[in-house]
Amino acid sequence: MALPLWSAQTPSGLIQSLKAENDWKNAAYIIQAFGEVALNNEYDNAKHGVRKWRMPIRVFIEHQVGDSALHTQLVQMHLTHLAEITGHDIQRTNTPSEANIHLVFTRQSQWTSEVERLMGQSATKNLHGSVCIGKFALNAQHEIARAWIIIPVDQAKMHGKLVACVVEEITQVLGLPNDSEKVFPSIFNDKTPQDLLTGLDYILLKLLYSPSISVGMTADEAKQPLQTLIGQWLRDGTVANADKTVCQGELYPLLGY
Repeated sequence: MALPLWSAQTPSGLIQSLKAENDWKNAAYIIQAFGEVALNNEYDNAKHGVRKWRMPIRVFIEHQVGDSALHTQLVQMHLTHLAEITGHDIQRTNTPSEANIHLVFTRQSQWTSEVERLMGQSATKNLHGSVCIGKFALNAQHEIARAWIIIPVDQAKMHGKLVACVVEEITQVLGLPNDSEKVFPSIFNDKTPQDLLTGLDYILLKLLYSPSISVGMTADEAKQPLQTLIGQWLRDGTVANADKTVCQGELYPLLGY
């Protein structure tokens, strides 16, 4: 499952033509968004069941370029935020053999060879027009078992997408692999200028990692537990406050939010 972040200019007038951001805060919209992002793939039309991690996540960062302290800080801030949102055990490791997510900061000149090394030759066909890429693999139980992320730093900086690459690729390999123009506001919509998680993304992550949403669930099987969770969160203010709550992540003040 390859998950590139595309370099796309926001079409003139697109933001103005989209509905107000608060329009997402209803059960029907959130369930549709979950189906779009969690149960579809970028490069096939097949219907998929829920995919997520059940084992603890351990992330190893390989630095092939400078600014390793900055890159590590960006990753660590986002991992901490994801762990807080999902309740899942997500930590960084300095030992490659302990890792099940391998994240490489490289340069554009080495990008294709690094993608082929970690993801296989077939993944290189998805690189045209993309800025960075991630891929995950499932085990026999349809759980996510391994993932790889490659960020060519010079290319990402050229497009102003270094932070966006860190945020989107790590988030997508947690089990939200699809991009969709039907989901807004969201980092999973390539035509909107979101670099950090939105309130909707926060809710989608919380849903995915809720114990009542099981690996392998189809859209029909997930609908009732999704409705129950969202109904509860609509009543207790979780949905209403999501846009404010998500901004408690450490990356937000760093980027001036």
